[in-house]
Amino acid sequence: MPRLSARDIPANFTLLSVGAAAGAMFYWSMPAFAADGGGQTIETGTMLMQLLGGLALFLFGMDQMSDALKAVAGERMKAILAKLTTNRYMGAITGAFVTAVVQSSSVTTVLVVGFITAGLMSMSQSIGVIMGANIGTTVTAQIVAFKVTKAALLMVAVGFGMSFTSKNDKIRQYGNMLMGLGLIFFGMSIMSDAMKPLRTYQPFLDLMVTMENPLIGILTAAAFTALIQSSSATTGIVIVMASQGFITLPAGIALAFGANIGTCVTALLATIGKTREAFRAAVVHVLFNVAGVLIWIGLIHQLAAFVTSFSPSHPELAGVARLGAETPRQIANAHTIFNISNTLIFIWFTPQIARFVEWLVPDRPLEEEGMIIRAKYLDDELLATPSLALDRVRMEVEHMGQQVNEMLVKIMPAIIGGDRISLSAIRTMDERVDVLQAQILSYLGKISRLELTEEQNLEFMRLMEAVNNLENIGDIVETNLVDLGLSRIDQDVAISQPTQEVLKGFHGVVVGAVETAVRAVAGNDAAAAASVTHMKDEIGRIANSTAVHQAQRLVADEPNRIAAYTIEMDIAEKLQRVYYFAKRMAKTVEPKEVPEAEAAG
Repeated sequence: MPRLSARDIPANFTLLSVGAAAGAMFYWSMPAFAADGGGQTIETGTMLMQLLGGLALFLFGMDQMSDALKAVAGERMKAILAKLTTNRYMGAITGAFVTAVVQSSSVTTVLVVGFITAGLMSMSQSIGVIMGANIGTTVTAQIVAFKVTKAALLMVAVGFGMSFTSKNDKIRQYGNMLMGLGLIFFGMSIMSDAMKPLRTYQPFLDLMVTMENPLIGILTAAAFTALIQSSSATTGIVIVMASQGFITLPAGIALAFGANIGTCVTALLATIGKTREAFRAAVVHVLFNVAGVLIWIGLIHQLAAFVTSFSPSHPELAGVARLGAETPRQIANAHTIFNISNTLIFIWFTPQIARFVEWLVPDRPLEEEGMIIRAKYLDDELLATPSLALDRVRMEVEHMGQQVNEMLVKIMPAIIGGDRISLSAIRTMDERVDVLQAQILSYLGKISRLELTEEQNLEFMRLMEAVNNLENIGDIVETNLVDLGLSRIDQDVAISQPTQEVLKGFHGVVVGAVETAVRAVAGNDAAAAASVTHMKDEIGRIANSTAVHQAQRLVADEPNRIAAYTIEMDIAEKLQRVYYFAKRMAKTVEPKEVPEAEAAG
């Protein structure tokens, strides 16, 4: 059974906050319901305790099940999303599947934003995935509507046993998933039992009648969802209320609509401090959900009649008992049909929606000016799924590698013929690299506190080494090569044209090696990594050829020949050193074979 750690504190504080907020709402309203017209007294304290306890178990179970699903299936989710083409329909299907598996539309949206930022997916493509994510969230309501509460404690017991006794990571996660599902049903059972006295409590029933007004129902559910930041939890609570016969099907549908609008607040809050692409994705989510509700708000009774026609019925029951038996499944079905229908309606207009959102949220003039730079891909939302978080580190390593490579490309012209200003500008660029390195290492520090598999630990160490190798390359450029350029200026050295050609050729090969090494790490491309490590002999041959050339040039009748020779040889030596770190970086992609070869050499 996993132990609570520092990273679990925010999640548990969230549960406590939700419970406190719900408790405050019930406590504020319950004194008015102290007794009904017949003198019946409601045990407010006992009911409040059961409701809060049941709600906490329900939400904790959802969190437990979601985390386990992410850990079990997270490895495959990015690969599935990455295979999307321009086919918007396949995008919607994939978005629904991924969200149903990881039980979080937020995670799906974060993945999509990362693909847009990396240029792997267009805004138009992403809209189909975001629409499909809404369909995926309906799976929770369908699960909750099964009401297998009698088996809840058995699920908890079996799941705990699997998690506590097994040494296999996957079996433990499956155990956590089963235990979470059991806690969901057990929490529902407790809340349902707590609400039973309210079945005959007229003031409360009168309050529930107001939910028949679609606007009141939508606004109430939207506000509650914005508070607890989970549309699935709101829908689950609505189904619990329906199981007690407190709300009719039209009222339940209105509340489900409100949950869809309330979850938009979560999407918008998640984009604070994030990229423009993230904000655009949130805007798409808001527009899609709000427009969908506006279309259906006048058709609630027609939707209710439709789902009633095919949902299971219980004609042997009557009154509140029948309402409680039939309504939960009907609400879940209406919720699913609502989201599927909206996707089928709006998916035809994804190019137009993309253009509208890009017009509504234009690009900033420039996000990385001077020293203003930040990580593009690191997102705390993905820390619950270590495999996805590590994948984001790979993408950020590529971002850092682009900064290092820009320095490397610019340094040779600056050394050969640049002035102090151009050399100083390259030195300043290394500060950007340092900022990215600090952000990546901080994110890796958060990942290190997670429960990682052996394979994930190995990947963690490889990425850590890759980041350090990039930083070493940046330092060579910033310190050694810039200093050699300044020495050339201070000593009034002119590098001959033949030597320039030799150094430029050497420089070009090294730049190519660094580019390929970065690509190998970012794409986990073993073939690209092997091409870098196999360049060892070529680099050695070029270094020897350069040394021979320099020895021949040493006797040339030119001013400051000794000083020029020293600078030129130092440049070649530093370029060879850069390749050394590029080779080490490439080896992080092929950790088993290449180190043995190096040891043999």
